[in-house]
Amino acid sequence: MAETAFNGFTQETLLFFAQLAENNNQPWFKAHKTEYDRDVIAPAKALVTALGHRLAEFAPTVVADTRINGAGSIFRIYRDVRFSHDKRPYKTHLGILWWEGPGKKLENPGYYLHLENGRLMLGAGMYQFTKEAMALYRQAAADEKSGAALLKTVETLSAAGPYSLGGSHYKRVPRGYDKDHPMAKWLKYNGLWSSVEMDVPQAFYNDSFIDLCAGHFRNMQPLHAWLQRHVNTCPAE
Repeated sequence: MAETAFNGFTQETLLFFAQLAENNNQPWFKAHKTEYDRDVIAPAKALVTALGHRLAEFAPTVVADTRINGAGSIFRIYRDVRFSHDKRPYKTHLGILWWEGPGKKLENPGYYLHLENGRLMLGAGMYQFTKEAMALYRQAAADEKSGAALLKTVETLSAAGPYSLGGSHYKRVPRGYDKDHPMAKWLKYNGLWSSVEMDVPQAFYNDSFIDLCAGHFRNMQPLHAWLQRHVNTCPAE
């Protein structure tokens, strides 16, 4: 099947999520499934492929998977309400992930797009480490050479643009490390990512959105690369 070119999202994309937030129930969603497929899924699939090609320029093994069943790049719209007090059945945002590594998508460093309430967030990194990834991260952060490389990476990000850093979680330095370790701050992270947020830009509505996203992801690539090098729990054979 021929690939569909990405020509941007539309105002209807934003309208769908705004209306879903007001009508977060199964009957409404079923009645508007056609709009969801046309205004959200179709352009999202085209973006996954088009931006995947651009990401491959600096993340050569990046995965751009157009499946919408949860295993691909586009996150499912259906919420898991089994263990939640919030029983609303649908997410009111669009999430897309391009990842690099042979493990399951959330176990690898990746590039993430989040659209919600008229705001766009672009990020790179790992939102939450697995147990295995956590051990590798702490080892790398505490190491003199790779720890210095992490600090240099953070400096590079600060110089590249208005990128924030996330993942700090623990109040204390983990057991097994000196509380006065020079990298004590970084040992308290349980994930590591950079991100930038903005109002939905005009580029969202045309193919220049690919350039906007790729530019930010390229700026954040040093962090992605550091994680790919030091926190890869499934190295390729």
